[in-house]
Amino acid sequence: MIKLPNPNIGKVSLLVAILTWLALLFVDITRIFGIINQMESGVSPDVSFVLEIIFFITVYLFYNYTISKSEDNDFLNLIWRGASTGLVASGVSILIGFFYSLLGESKLASDLLLKNFFYHVNFALITLFLISCSLLWKHLILYQKSKNVVKQWQLFEILLLVSMFFIFFNKNSLDYSFLFGLVILTVFSISLSINLKWIPYLTFKEKWKSILFLAIIILSTAYLFGQILRYSESDLILVNLTDNLFLIGLFSFVFFYSLFSFLVTLFNLPTSSVFEQKLIEAINFQRLSQSIKPGQNENQVLDILIDSSMSAAYADAGWLEIKDPEGQSFFLHERFVEKDSTHQLYRHINALKPFSNFDWEKTGNENIIYQGRIEHNPYKSALVVPLVINQKTLGRLYLVKEVKDGFNKEMVNIISTFVGQACISVENYRLLNEAIKNERYKEELKIAQRVQRSLLPKTLHHDKSFEIAAFSVAADEVGGDYYETYPLGPRKFAIIIGDVSGKGTSAAFNMSQMKGIFHSLVQLNPSPAEFIKKANSALGLCLEKNHFITTSFYIIDTDQKTITYSRAGHCPTLYYKSAQNECDYLSIDGMGLGILRSGLFDNYVHEKTFVFQQGDVMLLYTDGIIEAKNESGTEFGYERLKTVLKSYCHLSPKQIQEKIISDVYQFIGKTAIMDDDYSMVVIKFK
Repeated sequence: MIKLPNPNIGKVSLLVAILTWLALLFVDITRIFGIINQMESGVSPDVSFVLEIIFFITVYLFYNYTISKSEDNDFLNLIWRGASTGLVASGVSILIGFFYSLLGESKLASDLLLKNFFYHVNFALITLFLISCSLLWKHLILYQKSKNVVKQWQLFEILLLVSMFFIFFNKNSLDYSFLFGLVILTVFSISLSINLKWIPYLTFKEKWKSILFLAIIILSTAYLFGQILRYSESDLILVNLTDNLFLIGLFSFVFFYSLFSFLVTLFNLPTSSVFEQKLIEAINFQRLSQSIKPGQNENQVLDILIDSSMSAAYADAGWLEIKDPEGQSFFLHERFVEKDSTHQLYRHINALKPFSNFDWEKTGNENIIYQGRIEHNPYKSALVVPLVINQKTLGRLYLVKEVKDGFNKEMVNIISTFVGQACISVENYRLLNEAIKNERYKEELKIAQRVQRSLLPKTLHHDKSFEIAAFSVAADEVGGDYYETYPLGPRKFAIIIGDVSGKGTSAAFNMSQMKGIFHSLVQLNPSPAEFIKKANSALGLCLEKNHFITTSFYIIDTDQKTITYSRAGHCPTLYYKSAQNECDYLSIDGMGLGILRSGLFDNYVHEKTFVFQQGDVMLLYTDGIIEAKNESGTEFGYERLKTVLKSYCHLSPKQIQEKIISDVYQFIGKTAIMDDDYSMVVIKFK
């Protein structure tokens, strides 16, 4: 059997495009010789139009193939490819213009053959620039694409294909039909130009480069469009190939998308550094979370801690003070400070208040942070954070800056989160070694249980507009359920509830990662949908492949009386409406964090907002409650939970929570063993 060769589409389309352009040039030369010899060439303009359409299609196929096959298709490289093509097209056009300026009023300047040759060169370069840019924009538009965007682009491509053949209807005349078609293409160009999801993912440096490249494309587009207008007015062009709806439509699309991208990137510059800093903080937190591995020691965690904290606080110097088992202190991981200077600075700081109030034996050091002004040239301010493990102070983190009052509240919160996670990592490492050496698994579980309890908040933030109560009990010694609140403002609160797949210490450790990510991201004041997306990106780098976390995230605005929420595979929230005396589950879809670890996850994130009223009750819970089984294997279920809430909706949140838990225990029986963790948060609006 004969095996047919598999042709390379890119090479074939490029070859056909070159031959088509040469054919266009030959047809035009034939016409010129007919004019010179005062005889009819017999070549219809329709022949040129057919060849022009073939040229458009083959160039489109060539660029579509080469761009899709290219492995270097990052955002900045795509924009540069368009800018470089524009520079070449504009540069050749400028050289042609300069050449004609040198000819002046000579006979060669009005030579019909030379004029049309250069016209065909310009036509080819303009076509290459516009089609390549359009296909480059296609890849940017379809980044994180949705079904509607794909359909919109496909319809735009169909309109472009139709516009190629429009020249057979209007015969190169700029009539009303031409203007109508141009308006339609322009409207589609503008609607597609709002798809700029790729811009936030550029770094500050990349945004500056993209602004430069986009400016080149905009200037090239404007200059080449001006050249087309000049050709429209020329009497020396036998068949005008550039007064074409397809080309003019591409001019509109390339210009508007470049302009919108330029403006949005420019306006994003002020927030780029903040976004990058927050991203670095999230990455540093992940590094801390993943730093403890078998065979490694806590020194690595402390090394990452000092680097992460200095980066978050823009500190000028820093070090760690660690206390050994014998009670002796020593310095570790000094950064940008000599050992002699460290001792002098250490004595100076600890002689000043509030730093002198520190007590190694004091309980609750994990909740105290010391900061203030110092006068030790060149440093003007200092921050000291105790490292506490299991209520025992391990050491202290020192950061100093060369400016007064250099540590703001946000920096302090981030560093506290880093220190807390580092202490958890160090503690887990020590527990692991203790279990391996002494085979004391029960002791490890007791300590892990204390860590688990420390993950749950002691205070639930709220204002006078609502009351809140929470409850959590683990099926094993430790569990994977998690809830917390965070004040986003005096009248605005973030609330989260989550459940890690699995049980035991692994679930508790994964939930500690979720707690740190929550504290890192919530300070950015994200919308619920943004929080879910960023949390998935962060957890996707640190969770094992067979683990995931379900969660629901809520923002309660008591000023606007609204609740905005997103759900990531968690149990649907149960909501009682006092005005209608109805109780039902909030319907919104979502996928668990860590299940899909790519940009496709964003397609499954949804967000809703509704208004709460006086007397409404919102119940957040984990699946352990609805899946609780009695002796016959019957689950407590959604309907029974709905009935219980409606029965006790007139009580306070604490009483509602107690009644629900009492009914659950009564349902499963006193001797039954819990299959899963039980957790819930009850909110009642006044």
